[in-house]
Amino acid sequence: MSSETSTESTSRRRLRLPSFSVQIVLGLVLGVILGWIALEIGETADGEPNGLTVALSTIGGSFVSLLKAAVPPLVFTAIVASIANLRGVSNAARLAGQTLLWFAITALIAVSIGIGLGLLFEPGANAAVSADDAAAPSGTGSWLGFLEGLIPANVLGIEASASTETGDNGALVGVETSIGFNVLQIIVVALAFGVAALKAGKKAEPFLAFNASLLSVIQTVLWWIIRLAPIGTMGLIGRAIASYGWDSLTSLGWFAGAVYVGLALVLFVVYPILLRAHGLNPISYFRGAWPAIQLAFVSRSSMGTLPVTERVTYRNLGVPRSYASFAVPLGSTTKMDGCAAIYPALAAIFVAQFFGLDLAVTDYLLIVLVSVLGSAATAGTTGATVMLTLTLSTLGLPLEGVGLLLAVDPIVDMGRTAVNVAGQALVPTIVAKREKILDVEQYDSANAENLFTEEGHDDAASAPPVEEQVGEPVAART
Repeated sequence: MSSETSTESTSRRRLRLPSFSVQIVLGLVLGVILGWIALEIGETADGEPNGLTVALSTIGGSFVSLLKAAVPPLVFTAIVASIANLRGVSNAARLAGQTLLWFAITALIAVSIGIGLGLLFEPGANAAVSADDAAAPSGTGSWLGFLEGLIPANVLGIEASASTETGDNGALVGVETSIGFNVLQIIVVALAFGVAALKAGKKAEPFLAFNASLLSVIQTVLWWIIRLAPIGTMGLIGRAIASYGWDSLTSLGWFAGAVYVGLALVLFVVYPILLRAHGLNPISYFRGAWPAIQLAFVSRSSMGTLPVTERVTYRNLGVPRSYASFAVPLGSTTKMDGCAAIYPALAAIFVAQFFGLDLAVTDYLLIVLVSVLGSAATAGTTGATVMLTLTLSTLGLPLEGVGLLLAVDPIVDMGRTAVNVAGQALVPTIVAKREKILDVEQYDSANAENLFTEEGHDDAASAPPVEEQVGEPVAART
């Protein structure tokens, strides 16, 4: 009997899958190979994408769609639950203030690096694109639009849009409708519901219990979807290579290179320095946060990566669950060092250099101001494009310059999103350490191997309030 048990145990060990991070890497490698094959096959005789390209696009697009579909209920229930958990904490307002402050500090550093690299590389003067490629974007960002976007159009934050297609004779041949969501509006609604529930007292207990139960169900469904990430990675990276290849880098090589140098400096120099300054080991941070950074790189979606970012923040990096469930969703809409700091700074300098316009010191100060204060204006939209148009319009630069950068946008967007997500996990970690609520022992032993293991207390609603978790500072106990 013991022999059979031993054989069964050995069989289980042999069938054990690689870690989540390794699976992502395998999907990435396979996607590169399949994307290269699809690129070599080329288009069909009718000028349409070949079957392999279509298959990769379908797989990647379906995975991101599944992630985004689950995000609205996750954000709402997680924020309501986190507010309920923070009700007994005297320093809840201080946590929120520290979070926003460090969002601004890291954005200031990132945009400064972007400006410096723009002046050093001079990407606009070294571009091989033609002025004929200049074209104004279909949508632009504005401060008024941002303020109006804070007001929910409905309690669910749902937005609907429609576009029409006409034939050569002007007749209507089709109508395409799409439904999306504004995450910033969902956060506003969730904050209102959470605070109202606290004000209602005992009468709101059934609502909070239902919210906790719904959050548990949503998290379970989300992790079924996340388990498909290696397959989604294969489709996403394969589609990127098959659709764009690397030819677009030749005309905008200096610009793309400057962007990636800036992203690398923030991710691998600035962030480790900040961690070291707070007595934290950068290696432990990357070991814990890497699954989210990987997924962000291939998915190009901070919101799609939100479930993974939140879990690595509290499970791997030791941030209290109730605080992480508030800070990470907020960061996913307002903390974008890649899209809202480095990229618009470099792009604005590129546009100015390309059109032969000189920027004064005040213009560079405006770039800094817009980047630090305007990140939230990108929420619920194509962040980098909206943030770039907001920066260009503030500086009075031609919006047609946006069209010059479209060819290389999908390639640089992968790196931008990875840095965005890395910052969204970094700031809660730093704030938790400063407030002495970080589980330093858990942080030092950060390991993504157990990312999918279930825990009985694994949701925000059932976790004890921060006050109970940190009655004695975690840092002191470790």
